[in-house]
Amino acid sequence: MRQDDPKTLVSTDWLETHLKDPDLRILDASWYLPDAGRDAKAEYLEAHIPNARFFDIDEISDQRSGLPHMAPTPEKFISRMRAMGVGDGHQIVIYDGSGLFSAARVWWTFRLMGKTDVAVLDGGFPKWRAEGRPIEDMPPVLRDRHITVSRQASFVKDVTQVAAAAKLGDHTIFDARGPGRFAGTEPEPRPGLRSGHIPGALNVHYATLLNPDGTMKPEAELRAVFKAAGADLGKPAITTCGSGVSAAILNLALETLGKRDHALYDGSWAEWGMYGDLKVAQG
Repeated sequence: MRQDDPKTLVSTDWLETHLKDPDLRILDASWYLPDAGRDAKAEYLEAHIPNARFFDIDEISDQRSGLPHMAPTPEKFISRMRAMGVGDGHQIVIYDGSGLFSAARVWWTFRLMGKTDVAVLDGGFPKWRAEGRPIEDMPPVLRDRHITVSRQASFVKDVTQVAAAAKLGDHTIFDARGPGRFAGTEPEPRPGLRSGHIPGALNVHYATLLNPDGTMKPEAELRAVFKAAGADLGKPAITTCGSGVSAAILNLALETLGKRDHALYDGSWAEWGMYGDLKVAQG
């Protein structure tokens, strides 16, 4: 059984034990692809883990960008977290309604902002609910809390940096999309994007890192998945996906394996697939 780590993954048992800790802050970071037909905020209002706050990935983002839910500026992040009563000295636990999906993206966002006491709930809300643990429909009482951030530039890559890494081969680029989209045999869900992947990238579909109940696989199995993809974990890693959400599951998995030199390509295929002057590989 996986060891609870308040910096990466904690179990439903751990969270229920700590539910009344005064310095615990729980965030519902549910987010769904448009074709899922689910309303994350409405589901949160209907039922959530006691005292959870709703973290809106699309709103707490850099909306000046034409790309979907890009990482927010430190100033916007500070503003939103203060208003949510999330601040310095808090242990943060993030979950989502899929099991383990968008919560990893918010974990990565906190790490980008220099916050390390942050974990993802392994198995998320589906596991919590299936086990009959407490839920409520009342929003928590929010009080402003001071928060300081220190943006860690090494945690994120832009298109220029990724293009250079692909050309030089000095990073391992992991693509978390499904095999069909990676190979270019399935169309992209976002219109107007080319099909395929960044040249030299390796396909590690995020779902291959998870158990059927939405929990992360044990370390030995995670290593086997990366090895099967042909990965050299000795190189620094860059993760990518469709729009920077599921890529963060790979970052979380790499972190649980003790790998620290990993970054996320925030623009991901929503950006790379749009520009005709960037090379695309297929197959």
